[in-house]
Amino acid sequence: MSDTTRPALADLAVGDVVATRTVELERATLVRYAGASGDFNPIHWDESFATEVGLPGVIAHGMCTMGTVVGVVVDWVGDPGAVVRYGTRFTKPVPVPARGAATVEVSAAVGALDAEAGTARIDLTVTHDGAKVLGRTQVVVRLS
Repeated sequence: MSDTTRPALADLAVGDVVATRTVELERATLVRYAGASGDFNPIHWDESFATEVGLPGVIAHGMCTMGTVVGVVVDWVGDPGAVVRYGTRFTKPVPVPARGAATVEVSAAVGALDAEAGTARIDLTVTHDGAKVLGRTQVVVRLS
């Protein structure tokens, strides 16, 4: 993808909200993720096991949540190859109900700009039921 389709660094300011999204995670999402990742830990599919170990119920894989929410930045920038670095801290589990979905709210804002490197650090705020589920979630992207 050409750099001309990416947002321009010069058009951004620290604090700008560049994208928001609501993500839904269902049990079927967890099954697909487990198959793709090989992570079949019963906390991600067995309600009784999850509660026995002190969880509120079946929870989403942290890496599944992390991988899903970065999509808001990838879609905004227009090219997954523009992502230079991505990191987060897992702060709280996302319980996924047996029926329906867990709703995760994502907001992406410019946290820092580096004109010399041609990059922007996009800070994600990721919440479920009003609580942060990922902390210090930062995506560095190369822009035009």
